[in-house]
Amino acid sequence: MSVEFLGAGYGNPSTETTPLVGPVWDPGYARDIARAHEASGWDHVLFPYASDGPDPAQAAAWASAHTDRILLRVAHRPNVSAPTFAAKTFATLQTASGGRVTVHLIAGGLTSDQLAEGDGLDKDARYDRLAEYAEVLLRSWTSARPFTHAGPYYAAQDFVLRARSEPRPGLSAGGASRRALEVGARVADVFAFFGEPLEATAQQVELLRGFAAAAGRPTPRLQIAFRPIVAPTDDEAWAKAHAIRARIDELASRRTVRTLTEAPREPGKLPENTANLRLAELAASGDRHDRALWTPTVAGAGGLPTSATAIVGSYRTVADALLDYVDLGFEIFGLRGYDLLADAVEFGENVIPLVRAGATSRLAAAVLP
Repeated sequence: MSVEFLGAGYGNPSTETTPLVGPVWDPGYARDIARAHEASGWDHVLFPYASDGPDPAQAAAWASAHTDRILLRVAHRPNVSAPTFAAKTFATLQTASGGRVTVHLIAGGLTSDQLAEGDGLDKDARYDRLAEYAEVLLRSWTSARPFTHAGPYYAAQDFVLRARSEPRPGLSAGGASRRALEVGARVADVFAFFGEPLEATAQQVELLRGFAAAAGRPTPRLQIAFRPIVAPTDDEAWAKAHAIRARIDELASRRTVRTLTEAPREPGKLPENTANLRLAELAASGDRHDRALWTPTVAGAGGLPTSATAIVGSYRTVADALLDYVDLGFEIFGLRGYDLLADAVEFGENVIPLVRAGATSRLAAAVLP
């Protein structure tokens, strides 16, 4: 099994520990962070979606023009355009980038951020819409003949996309609810999980596999997300982790303007999405799990979940912890540090080679007679 690494193709350096200074989308920074990931051994960069952020497709096109091989994961919400229009956008980007595009479809985990763009559907309906959206995208990218679609959310009459790309763009989805897993199993090439302990993750993977089998499809490739906090030694990594947590608390206590990585939420109200609710329950159950999983980064101001779990330790410890997830079938790791550019370089140079070597050793052992 090969392993791949997905980093953050963000347009500014703000995180929970770094206040935003300057524009939300800085072309120079966006270029530099994509190039840094490419030079440090990463495979993908993600261009995130927020109602008040830059257009991810245009940000990805900019990064594509300044890189050679890094793959482009472009977040997209079905409520913002017709699927036939999106099919053209991403097919064009796929051709322009030399075949590097995967579209990450987001049903929408936060009603307030959906309402900011006029989307009032409830959560289950958003997943129904995502499934139909994916169906139209895939038909648009693969059908050489005109097709007609009439569904609850979208319609197209004798549509054919002459500007198809070969290969077609990939599709990824994610989430933690049964509905998210069911829809992802039906439409996605890649399914993204948030980082949970090994036992809970294995249970979620089995659900996904069952849904894929019921749909007559192979299981999507498995991806999981963590916030890596690494250093040459375990002691140094834990000192760094506690400093990060203190900095998160310091800034959260006086923050009035959110970063691009944060979603608006009513004070004191838990988010509606199952992934963050599961992370909140995990954080309440204890700080440390398995080899290196650490939950205090999950909680923001008021103890509410705002982020993914961290994975903390020396380069070797974190590599071994990620290899435990490789043993569960995970092929892609979505990772974003707190100093976006410097952490990407440090992780790429020191941890990625260890994980790749470990995965190669596991594959070789598996094929020995």
